[in-house]
Amino acid sequence: MVLKLVNLCKSFGGHQILVNINMMADQGEIIGLIGPNGAGKSTLINMITGLYRPDSGSVLFSGQELVGLPQHRISRLGVSRTFQLVKLFPSLTALENVRAGALFSQGKKSTHPPLDPIECLELVGMKDRMESMINHLTFCDRRRVEVARAIAAGPQLLLLDEPLAGLNDSETQSMTEVIGKIREALGTTILWVEHKMEAIFSLCDRLVVLNFGRKLAEGTPREIAADKTVIDAYLGRRSVTCSK
Repeated sequence: MVLKLVNLCKSFGGHQILVNINMMADQGEIIGLIGPNGAGKSTLINMITGLYRPDSGSVLFSGQELVGLPQHRISRLGVSRTFQLVKLFPSLTALENVRAGALFSQGKKSTHPPLDPIECLELVGMKDRMESMINHLTFCDRRRVEVARAIAAGPQLLLLDEPLAGLNDSETQSMTEVIGKIREALGTTILWVEHKMEAIFSLCDRLVVLNFGRKLAEGTPREIAADKTVIDAYLGRRSVTCSK
């Protein structure tokens, strides 16, 4: 088991953001984390990666407790992430940004040797732009570079926080294919926060639904698409295609 969350709770200023979240992820799974804005999805990722410390509960990564560890140590253990807002070094090239991510592969045990930075850029479709400055890239290309930087450390667990946000339909399809390629090439476990349902329902093995800080449901995409509580709380009348 790659990830196990046990009774995670978090509040800010007396307002409970997450309440008793329990969840598991096995090697190579793609798990979608969905729910309304403010449901606590990004907060959950921030606790896994050490940006926030939970008020109570446990975050186990390959059996090791992450709560209390600094972010850089968590990264070196094999946990990488992207952000809702792209966070890159604007004065560096795409390749230089990915090389920065590769620094965190040192000292980490992995069953899958990390790709070199150029291979990472090739995997996300950015090899031909690797010498371009970040400021000269399109928004979609910057998202691709951020994903390449995240996988450069050879993570066992990759956390994606809305990687499709701001992308048009063709860019969304292309980025969804990239996420699938990462799992195929590296065997990486992926926890993916997203609001674009067609994409996440087409690729994920399981979905976890949060609502008002609590886990509302968990199951296969087909099960979640038919769950009345999820339809009422989040999906509404929208139609989603399930391939799993």
